[in-house]
Amino acid sequence: MNDLSPACPDTRLLDAFQRDLPLVERPFAAMGEALGLAEDEVIARLAAAQADGRITRVGATCRPNTAGASTLAALAIPAPRIEEVAAIVGAEPGVNHSYLREDDWNLWFVATAPDPAALDACLARIEAATGLRVLSLPLLRPFNIDLGFPLTGPRTALGLDRAADMEVLRDDDRPLMQALSAGLALVPRPFAALADRLGRTEAEVIARIGTLARARILTRVGVIVRHRALGWAANAMVVWRLPEQAIEPAGRALAQVPGVTLCYRRRTVPGLWDWPLFCMIHARSRPEAMAVIDRARALPELAGADHKILFSTRCFKQTGARLAKERA
Repeated sequence: MNDLSPACPDTRLLDAFQRDLPLVERPFAAMGEALGLAEDEVIARLAAAQADGRITRVGATCRPNTAGASTLAALAIPAPRIEEVAAIVGAEPGVNHSYLREDDWNLWFVATAPDPAALDACLARIEAATGLRVLSLPLLRPFNIDLGFPLTGPRTALGLDRAADMEVLRDDDRPLMQALSAGLALVPRPFAALADRLGRTEAEVIARIGTLARARILTRVGVIVRHRALGWAANAMVVWRLPEQAIEPAGRALAQVPGVTLCYRRRTVPGLWDWPLFCMIHARSRPEAMAVIDRARALPELAGADHKILFSTRCFKQTGARLAKERA
């Protein structure tokens, strides 16, 4: 069982650095200095957390549809085929998250690719291999896409997303963003190791990461945790049906409810999916999640709005996004 008490060194390490990884030559030494730990102990604790599945990586999350293309997709799978179809979906390199949820559309996954054509090809392969229609719901408007919420203490509002400054994006950023999505090496000088792989200098890599983070192209640089493995097992996706003019004010209000961990607008599909507003709630129990949902339902901007609650029941896959094309 994980010790999630605030005093536990692992909790302090994972909680303090879900974002704002020190952009210095020896980031793990800087993290240790802040927490009263030696550099080698920080590295060892992070390596252990990665090995046992409490974190996916130390790296970054990339803003959707900046250096690559992405979508949230779903399949309606007959119960006897769930294992088979989930394996087909998970085998796609571009699928980086895959969850079973309580709905007729029961397998939900995030697909990423270097460009829209590659993303379309990924979804087409899944349709061909499964014989099932893929429901693709691309992001239209992010209200909050951070997910770096505190693991201890009271729930707090994460605030509204700040628009990305796309003017700073360069052609050579994609390999760097792909590497950060895969994760840094857990060594004393991880940026030097990354620079060697990319044929760049350590100082240039550090400076570039800072630039992309300030521009909100990298939405978070730090320790990327697996919430379910840390006890946050009640993961609910809540979708809301609203008229066009109500979506923006409702999304802005919903994103600021304590306990709402993601909030965004997605495309609808006439006749199949008419729920444009999404939010995610990560909680330690269903009653805790339902208390957050009750606060959301009480918002004036959501008064009387139809909604569905899709709790996840199983995680099939969780990795970083695929942004760069594979080398031939």
